[in-house]
Amino acid sequence: MPTKLSSTSLASEARISFPLKVAYGAGALANNLLGAAIGMMSIVLVTGLKMNPAVVGLLMAIPRLTDALTDPLMGYVSDHTRSRWGRRRPFIFVGALVSGLVFALLWQLPSGYSEAFYFWYFLLGSILFYLAYTVFATPWVAMGYELTPDYNERTRLMGVANFIGQFAWVAVPWFYAIMENDSLFEDSVAGARGLAIGVGCFVAVVGVVPALFCRERFAESDAYPKRECKAEGGFLSGLLRQARSFGKGFWATIRFRPFLKLCGATFLVFNGFMMVSAFSSYVIIYYVFAGDQDLGARYIGWFGTVSSISTFCVIFLVTWVSTRIGKRRTFFLSTGISILGYGLKWFCYDPSNPNLLLLPAPLIAFGLGGLFTLMGSMVADVCDLDEMETGERREGMYGSIFWWVVKLGMALALSFSGVLLNVTGFDVELGGGQGDGTLLLLRVFDILVPVVASAIAIWIMVTYGLTEAKALEIRRELEKRRGAVS
Repeated sequence: MPTKLSSTSLASEARISFPLKVAYGAGALANNLLGAAIGMMSIVLVTGLKMNPAVVGLLMAIPRLTDALTDPLMGYVSDHTRSRWGRRRPFIFVGALVSGLVFALLWQLPSGYSEAFYFWYFLLGSILFYLAYTVFATPWVAMGYELTPDYNERTRLMGVANFIGQFAWVAVPWFYAIMENDSLFEDSVAGARGLAIGVGCFVAVVGVVPALFCRERFAESDAYPKRECKAEGGFLSGLLRQARSFGKGFWATIRFRPFLKLCGATFLVFNGFMMVSAFSSYVIIYYVFAGDQDLGARYIGWFGTVSSISTFCVIFLVTWVSTRIGKRRTFFLSTGISILGYGLKWFCYDPSNPNLLLLPAPLIAFGLGGLFTLMGSMVADVCDLDEMETGERREGMYGSIFWWVVKLGMALALSFSGVLLNVTGFDVELGGGQGDGTLLLLRVFDILVPVVASAIAIWIMVTYGLTEAKALEIRRELEKRRGAVS
């Protein structure tokens, strides 16, 4: 008969050493760098290769549609893999190496070809890149959900990972300035080629760190021993069994209401931010600096740097506050502060005083700084709730669907940004001579979209009820069951 679990034993089991938190966080740095770099560097397709913004937006969106299938499949494969190295680590190791290589090759764009050529080159290359990216990112995310069973230690783990991953957001805003630097490259397209090689090599080295140093809590596809059974039938029947198993797990995941709330809120907050990430670049260049791309690029870099540095402080603050008032209330607080920051941008887009651009950045930083520190921890809590109700652990499935929502939000934001850019009447050939109506709509769309999206996200999370007390109750029950089975 299993012994009764005390809070002391629970706390002892839940501890993760700081070096292991850092090792897991190295994966966040690789993950964020890949996701952010492709979005920021895509501006070269418009300004350097003169592609239609709507076409570029389509290029960003189409490969994400393949993730709707490949991400859950990778999650299922990761959940059900048995190897001497674990369920997640082999995929993390191989995925980091391959995704870094493919990213470097993706941007080796030759000069002097048609828009149709660039479209197909980049589309096919992007699909291959996102497949490799999925092999790395999905098992890495799932590993984080199972490293600790403690409600608050999960937030601390995600805080450390998010802190380390934030260094990608410090660097990426400067990518456009690097690519446009005439002393380094002959043009921005050549800049993209060289920069992509550096990013790819960095990801290949840093991305393998979690696979080398982190250890998984569960060696099997769930927390309980499996009954041995003989496989019946041939290859086709085995394939059908696996398909049924995948479908059952996928359906159970996407209909789990607490998880859907987390996905919905994340989609809205992140989608709103990514819209700003792509759109505000045009506002800064063509409204604040009247088409001066070099000067605009420098201020884009400074805005991103101030925002990223502020996010480091936000992560510490959100992690600390969450252990005292709970994850849901902390989400309300951090997202509400970011809404104030977005609104402040209306008054800070001032061509006569461009330094005001930096003023909203610390407030806006509360949006993503709070989102990914809290949501990763909350999804881990949901995985426990699902195990209590179904008896299975599906970190890979939950992580894959959650991050597919994030990636879908980014793709839609970039795609919709291109469409909205055309709606405003923006014409790259006009340079700094954009019409007054165009400049007004640029600012309105840039501010209104993230404000509305974030407000709806807060409304969705009002009814989320998985508190610390409930999470501890679930954990005690799960440990009791595992002890009984053992």
